[in-house]
Amino acid sequence: MPEGPDLHLASCYINKVCSGVVFSGAVVKSEVSKNPEVPFASEAYTICSESRGKEIKLTLSPIKEEKVKENVKRGKQQNTMASNALTLVFRFGMSGHFRMTSEDEIPKHAHLRFYTKEKPRRVLSFVDIRRFGSWEVNGSWQPDRGPCVMFEYEQFRANVLNNLSNKAFEKPICEVLLNQKYFNGIGNYLRAEILFRLKIPPFTQGRAAIELSVKSQENSEHSLSKKVKVKMENPDILELCHSVPLEVVNFAGDYYEREPLEYYSVFSKWLQCYYVAGMKTLRDSNGRTIWFQGEAGPMAPKGAKVPKRKYLIQKQETEENDAKSLVVKPKIKKTKKSLVQASPQKSTKSVVVKKKKQSKELPSVRTGQSVEETISAQRGRKRVVSHDSAVKKQQTPTRKQKVVKEEVKPKIPRTVDPMRRTRNSKAK
Repeated sequence: MPEGPDLHLASCYINKVCSGVVFSGAVVKSEVSKNPEVPFASEAYTICSESRGKEIKLTLSPIKEEKVKENVKRGKQQNTMASNALTLVFRFGMSGHFRMTSEDEIPKHAHLRFYTKEKPRRVLSFVDIRRFGSWEVNGSWQPDRGPCVMFEYEQFRANVLNNLSNKAFEKPICEVLLNQKYFNGIGNYLRAEILFRLKIPPFTQGRAAIELSVKSQENSEHSLSKKVKVKMENPDILELCHSVPLEVVNFAGDYYEREPLEYYSVFSKWLQCYYVAGMKTLRDSNGRTIWFQGEAGPMAPKGAKVPKRKYLIQKQETEENDAKSLVVKPKIKKTKKSLVQASPQKSTKSVVVKKKKQSKELPSVRTGQSVEETISAQRGRKRVVSHDSAVKKQQTPTRKQKVVKEEVKPKIPRTVDPMRRTRNSKAK
């Protein structure tokens, strides 16, 4: 599921590919999508984007035709927004993302499309395979979501510390970190990495884990410079909620321009806990899988089933596979000489296999016994096939021949003996 860093990278990608580009026409929605239609059409408009936590906002601002050429020449985005500008707030769900392609290469699951004015036209598409993503026309940031953990750190920290008495923090820390009201942008893989670095059991109470982590630094008797050094070396849980997502942004800056396999290899090397071999897993009360090391904690669900782990990241294997994948194997052209050299080896193998099969299929023939008798004896049948029985089979008529003979026989009328009737009547 895309998390805060992924949505920020998507916003950066949109601003990069849309800078100096003029879009035109209506916004097209796919027939399959259940999201609302976008009532917007303009001869010329620009697109800009911004992100906040797990949300992205696109602004479609129409521009005058006279200023279109100036913007294209300068390669700048139009800053003056018209009064009839439209905003779209996107939430990616499980698999949402944006792609800029040519008109002939539109992705299969593109559910919202923005067409450029240039020729040949290009298309900015919102792609969502699972269709869990959504958009809101003329929407705004959801009021239930808290400040962004990456770019509104001071507000985020104050929001958490001022609401520690809330009942939401009585839940396990692994569930508290997914509460977007306080941790806007944290998702499944980020919570696993944060708790792993701090060595906090995932099923400890959220309030106790946060207070213990924060107070351990505030109560230190060092000077101000040493306190700063201690914070840099041993950050608390709220500081890691800010710094760990920024690590993903830094190493995956050109995420959307890379190939998926190349990005995944880099991302898997960065992971220390999530989907890594040797880690433990449990499901929380919301059904989400948490990855951890060591003890689960006092609030772990009793009798919880360990989810099946289909894909595990083993760093040694991934590094070897990455090295192998980067090596390009030269294509060997098949010539007559290579075919002639390879042909005798293949033929000898085939001959050996055939001989083995024949030796298994052919039964051992005893002395004074025909082949047919031995075959029938091995199958468990006691009948003996001879020449006389074969002749009898030929002489016995088939079912069709019997039917023909019965039809050919003339029907003889039934006669009644008159003396028989008289005898029966006398007996009565």
